Amino acid sequence: MSTTAVDTLRSQVSGTVVAPGDADYEAARKVYNGMIDKRPAAVVRCNGSADVAAVVRLARAEGLDLSVRGGGHSAPGFGTNDGGLVIDLSPLQDVVVSPDAQTAIAGGGCTWSTFNDATYAAGLATTGGIIGSTGIAGLTLGGGIGYLARQYGLSCDNLLRAEVVTADGEVLTASERDHRDLFWALRGGGGNFGVVTQFEYQLHPVADIYGGPIAYPADRADDVLRFYRDYIAEAPESFGGFVGFHLAPPLPFLPDEWHFKNICLGVTCWTGPMDQGEKMVQPFLDVVEPVGSMVGPMPYPALNTAFDPLLPAGLQGYWKASFARGLSDDAIAVHADYGARVPSIQTAVHLYPINGAVQRVADDATAFAYRDVDFAPVIAGMWDNPADNDANIEWVRGYYDALRPYSVDGGYINFMDSDDQSRIKANYRGNFDRLGAIKAEYDPTNLFHLNQNIQPRP
Repeated sequence: MSTTAVDTLRSQVSGTVVAPGDADYEAARKVYNGMIDKRPAAVVRCNGSADVAAVVRLARAEGLDLSVRGGGHSAPGFGTNDGGLVIDLSPLQDVVVSPDAQTAIAGGGCTWSTFNDATYAAGLATTGGIIGSTGIAGLTLGGGIGYLARQYGLSCDNLLRAEVVTADGEVLTASERDHRDLFWALRGGGGNFGVVTQFEYQLHPVADIYGGPIAYPADRADDVLRFYRDYIAEAPESFGGFVGFHLAPPLPFLPDEWHFKNICLGVTCWTGPMDQGEKMVQPFLDVVEPVGSMVGPMPYPALNTAFDPLLPAGLQGYWKASFARGLSDDAIAVHADYGARVPSIQTAVHLYPINGAVQRVADDATAFAYRDVDFAPVIAGMWDNPADNDANIEWVRGYYDALRPYSVDGGYINFMDSDDQSRIKANYRGNFDRLGAIKAEYDPTNLFHLNQNIQPRP
């Protein structure tokens, strides 16, 4: 892109345009995954939908690649590119909570920590992720699995309205009343249909929860997973959380001799009456003697950010995801095997439950098609040293391949990497053709293609 085009862009937006040679260009071009090293022609920190529309129009006119960055957590690094434009939504951080209506309107650049802090002040929350630095935009547009999903559904199920800049630079409001087909597609279809600059969510009465992490010896993982499978199938929907695998971090609630050793981890979240919390969590403490635990009353935002200190921006990253209708003994054996070999302190393997409220939504009610599965296993490989890339990527792929006989064809797009494009049709099942038609209506030239891409189809 020419210097003249950059100057033109600077004259058209109120936000900051950062180009090569600017003092903060190196910082502006980086995304969460340190494995991604790309050099866009300009990063535009947009102050609102008008700025976004200006960038969209220029990218279309110049035939440039266009990336959209909310929280920047995309494992494939879709929030940047080489030689194109980047819409950086990070200035859009406002959260306006309406306690009486139990709703919140949030800017497209918000992270879940910012959002949850704002709603907690009103004693409210909605389903979000488990990492506070995750952007609300990417998580919601891909579905949105989190601690509250069993009780209140996915993040996208709680979306009431979205302000969207489409591929022609038009600013639309999508909801159940306006542009209903676009609203349908945004709820699970990812970033294929436009740039969402504002989200309005339904909130729920969640403030303090009872729960926290419980660490078990990795060699007892089969017992923990069998218990978890049976417990979560019958537990009240006020009980959320997950089990998984980590290397034990050096935290005070874990004995020194367990630091940096493989563990099976349970993270519990009870949002029902506080005086019932101990009873609901106690079975997780009884199934296997823990090596350490930190459970009790805590603010929901504290649980939502518990993993953040382990996961700073700049780590190397490679992720995989699947869905499973159940958790068979054979699948448990795979998890126990690979889970005992987690290769780094930052790597996280989690088995999220998505029964309860998630399954009460029809498969075709939103773009998120997998309403008949019970678990979403995700393998988020993250580590410090690029020298470990080949070995750790091989471990992630091996784990994912070993789970395939016990998984359905599609998976959770928010945890898919750049080599998962061939899975797009399976990820959306019977919703795929409708998504292609909506893509053809709102983005016929596929301007928004740096994502888990849905091609426009008549």
